[in-house]
Order: sequence, then C-alpha cells, then structure tokens
Amino acid sequence: MANTLLTDSVITKEALLVLHQNLNFIGNINTQYDDQYAQSGAKIGSTLNIRQPNQFTVRDGATLAAQDVDEVSTPLAVTSQKGVDINFTSAELSLTIDEFSDRYIKPAMSTLASVVEADALTMILDVYNFDNGIGSAATVGTASRARKALTDGLAPTSDRCMIWNTQGTVDYVDAAKGLFQSSTAIAKQYKEGIIGRAAGFDHFENTLIPSFTSGTAAATTGYVVNGANKTGESIPVDGGSNTLLKGDVITFAGVFRVHPETKITTGILQKFVVTEASGSSATSLAISPALTIAGGRQNVTGAPADNAAVVKVSGGASAAFEQCISFQKDAFAFATADLIKPEGVHFCAREEMDGISMRIVRDYDITNDKMPCRLDILYGFKAIRPELASRSAIN
Repeated sequence: MANTLLTDSVITKEALLVLHQNLNFIGNINTQYDDQYAQSGAKIGSTLNIRQPNQFTVRDGATLAAQDVDEVSTPLAVTSQKGVDINFTSAELSLTIDEFSDRYIKPAMSTLASVVEADALTMILDVYNFDNGIGSAATVGTASRARKALTDGLAPTSDRCMIWNTQGTVDYVDAAKGLFQSSTAIAKQYKEGIIGRAAGFDHFENTLIPSFTSGTAAATTGYVVNGANKTGESIPVDGGSNTLLKGDVITFAGVFRVHPETKITTGILQKFVVTEASGSSATSLAISPALTIAGGRQNVTGAPADNAAVVKVSGGASAAFEQCISFQKDAFAFATADLIKPEGVHFCAREEMDGISMRIVRDYDITNDKMPCRLDILYGFKAIRPELASRSAIN
C-alpha cells in the first residue's frame, strides 16, 4: 500500500481542531475572525474596532427633545503572536493523520492552547461586578449572585457560562449535590465531578484561572475624591498612602448605580475596577466603567462629592484569593487575523475554524534532511462589555 503523505491543509485543520477543543474559555466568548488582512497579512499591533450598542434616553411628554447619537467603538489591538515549532522527517510525514495527531499535534497544540487561554483569562481583571466570598467555599449562592449581577446588567439569558478553578468545582458540586437534577447529570457529578447546566449557567472547570492578590490599601483605603463633579475614566484623589492594583474593585461614597435603561437609582453603590496600578500616595485612580452622570450611557446617580471616601471591596490589605468568572458570550472578544502566506517555502496553509485563524509554514533543510515546521496564531482580546460578566472571589 502506498504511503499516505500528510498535506499542509490536513495538518493545519487537525491542529486547529485540537487547539479549539482545548479552549473552554475562549471557546465560549465572542471570537472575532477578521479577514481584512487576508491579502497582505496582519501585523502585530493591528487594531480592530468593535462597535458598542447605542444607548438612548427617553423623552417625557409631547415636546420633541432630539438627542445626538453617541456611537462608541472599542479598539481591540492584535498584539500577540504565539506558535509551536517542530522538525519533521519525511518518514514522519508518512504517518496516518491519527498517528501524526497523537504523536505531534495534540501535545504541541495542547501546550499552545494553555498559553493562549491563560493569556485571555487575564481579561477577568477588567470585570467590575464583584462578589466578595474571600475565605469561603463556593456555594450555590455564589452562582446565584453571579446570575443576579449579569441579569442586572441586562445580559441575555442565552450563552451564559461560569468557569471555576478546581477547588471551586469541588465546593460547588458538593454544595449542589442534594438539589434536583436529571439522573444523567447527577451521575456525572458523582462519577466525574462535572457540573453541567445549573443556576442559569453552563459550568466549566479550568486550571488556568489566575488567583489574585489585592493592593496594600485596606478596605478603608484612606483615599478621598479630590474635588466635586469629577467624572470619566480617571478620578483625582488624595489622602491615601497605600496601593490599589489593576483588578482591585472600589466604590465611591454616595455614587449609586442606575438601571441601564430607565436611569433610576438602584440604591446600590456602583462598583468600579482599577485599570492601572495606582502606586502609593496616588493622585488619581484609573477606573472602569467611566463614571457617567448623564445621557444614554449614564451609569450612576451623580458625581462623587468632594472628599467622598474611596472604599475597596476586593478584600483587605494584600488580600489573596482564588476567583471564578461568570459571563455572557459578548462580555469578552477574542480576535484572530490572517498571517501572511510567505512564498518560496515547501508549503504554507491557513485555516479558520469558529473564529480562530491559524497558519502553518514548512520548509526543507537540505543539510540535515529535516523539515522545520511552524504553526502560528496572531490574536488579541478585550473585555468589550464587562457589564455582562461578574467575578466571584472564593476560598
């Protein structure tokens, strides 16, 4: 029987399939494949713009009150190129695709998938909805509070996922074991520790969710707002002498969240996430979401008063905790773009699957009778609608 030589397309498709199967976070968020670079090839630093939904205010009465359309797009920079490089011999390329996949593709792509997934999971530090369960095991209430946060943010009920670290899975399965479930699902809980669908989420386990250690500022940070009527993504402060880190969650005294559509106060303090480490004795805090007091994108009742206290809700001083993430698919975006297909090589191919583009390039080393091969992915990611996600601190 003649040899079955593996083609560039077969190798690329199989590699992409294995990569996709190993991404349970990226596989459940918005994967934006952009082929605008297909002719000349994308480069690191290329930017894609993702349009945000428009928001409006409602008129009361018969008198026309026309409002400007405030369209907003979120730039997503394609800044990361990662890949795996392997040397093959002609004999190895004569294997069947199953043998080739088991020996080479699966181990290489599993490692690449882990690195890319861990990179993308850093987006959870951009989420400002936060449930402080530090020091406590995960419970059914953990999932229920996360569901409430997403619903309050008007997240669609479809495509909601909750991803736990390994200890969180243990705790949640134990807490939920006595609740009603189908016989098949409950059997999987006992035999495999799989949660499945519960509390409005599809549940997954992931070993790559980063733990977090908050800044040195205590819950009572000592910082106060410097001046009245301060809005936007940077709020001037004074009075503190400790750090707030990227990912710390804070509130401002007297600044309450409003309903996203009616703009009526909820009576609940709006949470903000720190987007840049403050350093000690900060003079301003970079925050998300932007503190907005009017218009279609209004999210709070008003600006903080002068000397309004800044309170940290992500634990005490240098609090260390594990976390899980709940989200609706459109909270996060992961974008890939086509890399160039170089000429003058033994072969080159690009394939795209479910929004993820990968390229393979192989050449021939005549001196050593080897065929060096590289598989590359060019990508970027961003929390484009973080109001559709929630972080839960556990353990």
